[in-house]
Order: sequence, then C-alpha cells, then structure tokens
Amino acid sequence: MVVLLLLFLCSMIQQDKSREAANIQVPSVPKAFSKPFYTFHNNALKSEAIALGRQLFYDPILSQDSSISCASCHQQASAFANAGFSVSEGIYKNHPNRNTPALQNLIWNTSFHWDGGVNNLEVQPINPITNSKEMGESLSNVIVKLNKQHQYRKQFYQVYQDSIISSEKLLKALAQFTSTLISCQSKFDQVSAGKAHFSETEQEGFKLFKTVCANCHAGVLLTDNSFRNNGLSPDTFLNDKGRATISKQLKDAYLFRVPTLRNCAVTYPYMHDGRFTTLEQVIDHYADRSNFEPHYDLSMNKIGIITPIKKKALIAFLKTLTDSDFLQNPNFAQPK
Repeated sequence: MVVLLLLFLCSMIQQDKSREAANIQVPSVPKAFSKPFYTFHNNALKSEAIALGRQLFYDPILSQDSSISCASCHQQASAFANAGFSVSEGIYKNHPNRNTPALQNLIWNTSFHWDGGVNNLEVQPINPITNSKEMGESLSNVIVKLNKQHQYRKQFYQVYQDSIISSEKLLKALAQFTSTLISCQSKFDQVSAGKAHFSETEQEGFKLFKTVCANCHAGVLLTDNSFRNNGLSPDTFLNDKGRATISKQLKDAYLFRVPTLRNCAVTYPYMHDGRFTTLEQVIDHYADRSNFEPHYDLSMNKIGIITPIKKKALIAFLKTLTDSDFLQNPNFAQPK
C-alpha cells in the first residue's frame, strides 16, 4: 500500500512538472530590441527544454558538495544578481574575486564575465561550475551525477530523445532557460513605447543620463558591450587587471565589461569588486575626476560635477529601469 501511495505521489509530481513546462511560453524578441547576438543555432527554444534548464539552474547538484546552485548567487529578486554581497559565497565558504553580475538580456551579450573571457551563452556555465571558489565541480562529474538521476534522464529524453545526458545537452538546456531572462517592461520601456510618461524629475534625470552616461550605457540595452577603464583604483590585495587577464595585452589592463543598467536599483553593490553599495556612491565616483586612476577612459571627462539636485534626478531616472514584471515573473522562479 505504501509503495502504491509513493508511486501515485511521484506520478502527481511529474504531472505537475509537465503542466508547468507546458505553461511556459517561449518568449519573443521585443520590438524595440536589436537582433540577438545569440543565434539559437541547433538550440531552438521549446517549452520542455526551458523547463529543464530552469530546474538545472536551481539544482545544487551542479556543485561539488550539492550545496550551491546557479540560483544561490543569481537571485530573481535582484535581477539574478546577488544583492547585498560584494562577492558571493561558494562551496566551503569560499569567495570568488568578483561581484556577481546580473543575468538579463543575455542573448544580446557579445561576451560574458567582467573580463569577457567567454563569448558564448552555452559555454558560460562552465566557468562557475568548475571554479574552485564557486561550485568547485568538474563538468564530467556533474554528468555522472545527472545520469544517476532517473528523473533527469527521463526529462532529457523528453527534450532530446536520448536519455544519456551529455555536457552538450546540459549546457544547451541551461542556455534555454537563461536565454529567456528578458527584461523589457520597465517604466523606461513603457515611456519609450509611448505608453507612459516620466515625472518631471525623471525626465531631468533622463536628459542628464543621455549627456553623461549613454556613451557607455547605450541604447535600449543600456550597454555597448565594450570594455572600459572607469577610473577605479586597483584593489591593492587582488590587483585584478580585468580584460588583460584574458587578452594578455598591457593595453587591456584594468578594463572591465560595461554592464547593463537595467534593474540597477536592485543589483547592488556595484562595480566588478562590489566596492560601492549605493547608486549615490557610484555617481559620486564618476562626478569627481580626482577619483580616477591615471589610465581612465577619456570619455568620462564629459561627466563633470553633478550637483545634489542633478544626482537626485539621475537616480530617479535610474529607478525607472526597474522591471517588476521581470523580477516577479513566475516562469523564472524556482520550480515547485
């Protein structure tokens, strides 16, 4: 009787998961956005694969000691950043050297990580999975663990018509989910579409933003995907050289990827090392050229002094970039 009850409960859970997968809608590219950089070549979106990637994203099985999932450091309420932490905590209470970036609009990224060390959405998860300070696992061992899970083999079969789980299928499934993390419903978007209006203060902030910020945080994506030296003095302990750690070029020293400002009000702390906890501190850094280290990006010269009134207006605009629909979308939450 107990066995029959367990089988019934497992069946009901699986039916719930199947219904949940069926309810996931494949997103479309917002009209105002450009053509995605990620092409979905040999990885066309489908509901079952998105649901599988979502389950994997929230499963700590991907870490060495099954204590850390992708979602442990990338939390929906903070636009899949890790609000409140300069750096996240990995396995065995290790801490990586850099701040956790938000995960949003990833299919328009030309590169990933602060140094741009990865240029493909499907390959990106390898770094955190294998980093000894993050998930600390080998990709081969993750595959061994997943293949021992009957439920995962069943789900992979439903998606790929093959129950043998491989690293390629794992990475494609994760890309299925992360590619759907599209933020495009903020007040900024509504105003751009003519469906809402900025307040007077927000409008003043937007005017200032276009003058002093949009050179790097450009267009509807609010990033130009470039690497810049934003004048931060190097951390004396880590001396993180940014892009140069990948390119091995002296000219790339202390260049870091320009992040999107979408949902920036909830992705604190800021910068590659999380040194600033508030938007006010970020603005104060850029508004005082004496803060800049010698090889800063010269485009920042146009910023100049930002008065308290202008700072208030700029922050009011930046808060219009918060997309509550994205932060609360049930399709992105942990599966039940």
